[in-house]
Amino acid sequence: MAIDRSLASLFRPRSVAVVGASRRPGSVGGAVFANLLKGGFQGPAYPVNAKAAHVQSVRAWPTLESLPEVPELVVVAVPSAQVPEVVERAAKLGVGATIVLTAGFREVGEAGRLAESRLVESARAAKMVLLGPNCLGAQNPDPAVRLDATFATTFAPDGGVAYASQSGALGLAALDYARELGIGISAFASLGNKADVSGNDLLEHFESDPRTQVVLLYLESLGNPARFREIAARVGRKKPIAMVKSGRSSSGARAAGSHTGALAGPDAAISALCAQTGVIRADTLEQLFDVAMVLVNQPAPRGRRVGVVTNAGGPGILATDALEAAGLLVPRLSAGTERTLRGLLKAEASVQNPVDVLADSDPEAYRAALQHVLADPEVDAVVALYVPPVTSHAESVAAAIVQAAAGTDKPVLSCFMGSHGVPEALASLHKKKVPSFRFPEGAAKALALAVAYAEWRDTPPSRVEATPPAPPAAVALLARARARLGPQGGWLDAAEAASFAAAWGLSLVAERRVEPSAGAAEAAAAELGFPVVLKAEVEGVVHKTEAGAVALGLTSVEQVRAAAQRMAVLDPLAFVVQRQLEGGEEWLVGAVRDPLYGPLVAVGAGGARAELWRDTCQRLAPLAAADVEALLEGPRVGQTLHGFRGAPPLDRNALEHQVRALAAAACAHPELAELEMNPVRVQRQGHGAIAVDLRVHLGRLPAD
Repeated sequence: MAIDRSLASLFRPRSVAVVGASRRPGSVGGAVFANLLKGGFQGPAYPVNAKAAHVQSVRAWPTLESLPEVPELVVVAVPSAQVPEVVERAAKLGVGATIVLTAGFREVGEAGRLAESRLVESARAAKMVLLGPNCLGAQNPDPAVRLDATFATTFAPDGGVAYASQSGALGLAALDYARELGIGISAFASLGNKADVSGNDLLEHFESDPRTQVVLLYLESLGNPARFREIAARVGRKKPIAMVKSGRSSSGARAAGSHTGALAGPDAAISALCAQTGVIRADTLEQLFDVAMVLVNQPAPRGRRVGVVTNAGGPGILATDALEAAGLLVPRLSAGTERTLRGLLKAEASVQNPVDVLADSDPEAYRAALQHVLADPEVDAVVALYVPPVTSHAESVAAAIVQAAAGTDKPVLSCFMGSHGVPEALASLHKKKVPSFRFPEGAAKALALAVAYAEWRDTPPSRVEATPPAPPAAVALLARARARLGPQGGWLDAAEAASFAAAWGLSLVAERRVEPSAGAAEAAAAELGFPVVLKAEVEGVVHKTEAGAVALGLTSVEQVRAAAQRMAVLDPLAFVVQRQLEGGEEWLVGAVRDPLYGPLVAVGAGGARAELWRDTCQRLAPLAAADVEALLEGPRVGQTLHGFRGAPPLDRNALEHQVRALAAAACAHPELAELEMNPVRVQRQGHGAIAVDLRVHLGRLPAD
């Protein structure tokens, strides 16, 4: 549910009360009130404690009602049984926001869930923002506010990075890491159970916050993916969003009945969502803050070409390998730059990218080389590597890097390598806003993520297309299939699948479904014309090839008869005879319904290669034009569309029609669990894209 009131009371309150503020060392209430005082909150802070006259040398008040004013923000740190009453009283007073630090709600069972619902009802009835419960709190280091309403041990330095964490413990660790890296925070919030304020709400708040330049998220769940998709795509055009989403392998593997289902693992939907919204997906918290360090301190990269300047050959090679592995380019420098560097550096130096100024070069030579590489038109960004042969040079080289970076509009990343690092030099670089890394691999990955974001941001947005209404014929067909299959659902038979394809305009190869006899199969083959494919429909068999239920390239009635006799031992329900298509490239076009994210469309290499190559691109439906483009061009097999190694271009328009139609069908029929055309034979340009097989799975009806 969207919050229809501002989060200003949460992040910029004029006054704060802590209910449960305590004099007891180690208590949560005591820690949060101490942090308010120590952080220098720029407003009155009221401890509420019915059993103490003073808390930490500040006059205490027995109840919220006894305070000299209605506080704008109330922090709740009392036992869980007392929390609902405190929240109700705050709501009645007209408090703007509450932070419930206390645990013991939805996460502990049904009784906790009901108590949490009571909190939300009280807050929303009064249009009072509620953060938590079961959270670390919120911070705003803005000098005009200085709010530390947490029980964390670190108050973040002021800066331009907003951070929201669903985990309090990881929020605490991240605040420590941000301080270590010199990353300033514009706002921090620990979401806890997300009973009221969600990650989506915080995104919208950070969108309009002038102090926020970059948004970081650590999420364990997305309560409303459709809203996240809309908000993130909009916010990302203005400010980068980077996210760590946990639970990559714990969602449980789907019992896949198709290649698409097998390829769509538990993490595929969130990866597709990030790709479609421009959200930078980091693998770890370290990587999350590494990319933030680049985004908040450096200009956006204008391309993928990276120059490398080093004082040692080995690190330069490592950096080159890491950059190329991350999808970046390490091009040769222009002839003019190489000539300039040859006149500047010692004869033994390497003036080709990566540029090696040699270990005994002085800081001035390093600075000059870096400036010339940055000025090269063949370079979009530079990674500066330094291995200190004499530690005393490190500060001078750090100053040289800062000086060179100050005169360019290209991003500069640095890497000071050593067995224990060079903390003074790294601190100098961070202070002067040049991100620095201990090893080149971290720099390469962070830069690659920043480049991918810049490319997405610079691509014109495309509108998500409206889903057409389901054709009446398809609706009636699925109703009959439900009556046949029952509430547990199941796979449509070949005749039903063919009718479904016709209703949605999906191109399916000509076929005949006949009784499971050799004679019927022979007659159907003669009618269609040779060569043909014979398939046996066998109950419970999804992958026919492995079961011996497919025979390809049959060119005579004798071959059809022999194949039918071999398959008779499978006790088939029916035979399907298809005209065999020759030539073209085999593709897969499929969709599976994720219970939270909706239809996930997969397009890529098909046929027997589908699971062997695992070469697919995946996007959530409904699709925008950019999503369709990615689905067709993203997989490696996409190169065949334009003609590969002398082969003619393929019928891209026909394949695009198949993708759009299948995605529309997946959206229009929420009762469908899986749809797959595999293989789709994409012929040369102008000759179509025809599915050899269509599988349609009607999902199980939800329990009452």
